[in-house]
Amino acid sequence: MKSGFVNILGKPNAGKSTLLNALIGEKLAIVSSKVQTTRHRIRAFLNGPDYQIVFSDTPGVIEPKYKLHEKMMHAVKTSMEDADVCLLVADLRDDFIELDNLFSSLKLKVKSILILNKSDMVRADRIKSAKEFFQDKPYCKKVIVMSAASKMHVQELIADVVELLPEGEPFYGEDELTDLPTKFFTGELIREKIFELFDEEIPYQSTVMVSKFEEQQSLIKISAEIIVQRESQKAIILGTKGVMIKKLGMLSRISIEQFLDSKVYLELFVKVRSNWRNNDIYLKEYGYVQ
Repeated sequence: MKSGFVNILGKPNAGKSTLLNALIGEKLAIVSSKVQTTRHRIRAFLNGPDYQIVFSDTPGVIEPKYKLHEKMMHAVKTSMEDADVCLLVADLRDDFIELDNLFSSLKLKVKSILILNKSDMVRADRIKSAKEFFQDKPYCKKVIVMSAASKMHVQELIADVVELLPEGEPFYGEDELTDLPTKFFTGELIREKIFELFDEEIPYQSTVMVSKFEEQQSLIKISAEIIVQRESQKAIILGTKGVMIKKLGMLSRISIEQFLDSKVYLELFVKVRSNWRNNDIYLKEYGYVQ
């Protein structure tokens, strides 16, 4: 039996969350074309006949600009400390030297597999150049070219990961998928719809806190607060005559019902908390301090 912790690292928008979902075969991490969608470390468990892999999706590596960013980078740091294997995800469209500087700066002490992702978006000569550039880097045990969005070479990657894992007993039960509560994923699905519906600063200056999650006989009642920094942002999320908050609620409810496989009654409220991203009390309340 093999078991261990495998942590997914890379720049924002490299495809880390898409890769986690492809590996697990379930949508656990929210996905957006906008950068910095992932804010938490999300663990997901993959069980095979003779292995258990504890994958961790992490926020994209950035230079912190405020306390929320610091908490996000703390999640990245702690994930590296308990890793048995790291998956370094590189968008093939990004600058190779910049990626090399980033991966080298992590100073990894465990074996790593480099994922050259989004291969369906570049030409064959770009892929060839990337393989030649990265294959001899000290942090790179192996290079895999793939498209996480189309689940290309997922089984090959799983086999390579298992080969690198230490022998050991499973850490979690075989029927468990994650160690995070359902309430957490409910809030993330709402936040995903905020990324889809709103532009500019709204997705980055807002967060979601689920204040009520009640399982009743015929449905699940959920109340959630959308936290923003300014009154003008609240007005945008509400929209004229409440049209945008209704649309957000409808799309969120559909996603949550699919995730929970249950009927859902969803209430959304918008609250203004000035500069919440730099406030330790608010960050703890909203789940960014573990």
